[in-house]
Amino acid sequence: MARPDTLPGYPTPEVARILGISESQVRSFVRAGFLSPRRGPRGAFRFSFQDLVILRAAQGLRDAKMPAQRIRKALARLADQLPRGRSLAAVSISAQGGEIVVREGGVAWEPVTGQRVLDFDFEVSELAEKAAPLAPRAVEEARDRGEDYGADDWFELGCELEATSPVDARGAYHRALELDSTHADAHLNLGRLLHEEGELEEAERCYREAVGLRPRDPTARFNLGVLLQDQERPEEALCAYRETLMEDPRYADAWYNLASLLEAAGERGAAFRSLKRYRELTKDRG
Repeated sequence: MARPDTLPGYPTPEVARILGISESQVRSFVRAGFLSPRRGPRGAFRFSFQDLVILRAAQGLRDAKMPAQRIRKALARLADQLPRGRSLAAVSISAQGGEIVVREGGVAWEPVTGQRVLDFDFEVSELAEKAAPLAPRAVEEARDRGEDYGADDWFELGCELEATSPVDARGAYHRALELDSTHADAHLNLGRLLHEEGELEEAERCYREAVGLRPRDPTARFNLGVLLQDQERPEEALCAYRETLMEDPRYADAWYNLASLLEAAGERGAAFRSLKRYRELTKDRG
């Protein structure tokens, strides 16, 4: 019988080294059902090159600031849709318009829906360029008339600006908070923008403000948990996810992230139960 280290494919430690992630993260992807690697005689995983492509897609999309829940949702379908029996060299995977898009041979599709995608990137960018000045101009015109927006108006303006000018959106949320420091949604959205831009300390302050103002809001606690996990503060992140689930036991992504942290902490039974709950909650997703 061949030893596991002589079987074809990539063992877990090598996959982790190649991709620059932990072995526990590699295993968590397998348990989530994203991959189905072969097992050697002693039960050790052996990954194919296609498995590496899927794992690398998760890395690249996270680096591109794709929200984690969208990455996980798409990866659950991506494995079945990558071409089999031929080279993967012509395949590209990218983030487009807030969704994951796979391209091969001039054809593009979304893994989650399986639908073909028409490449209108140039038209969208032109439209964004034209739309970007409109909202700030409305503010300037209101000021010229001696008017000013209220906190809720500035918050809504920030929401509109996020698609075309995140910098201006941040300014709008700041203005909303100048007018009303208790505006929880402005704290939450500002924190998310700061988080995406890597300003983690300021993002944490905003998230904590939102939690303090609206203690029963699971989204604020979940976002705080993601940030703490990004800062490699696992015990605090675990607490945040558990508090999220106390407020909303059906918050599927909190169960998933909780499972990942429990696995890393060696609590495999609790991790399995959390992941099972995540799968139950997401079984009907597209």
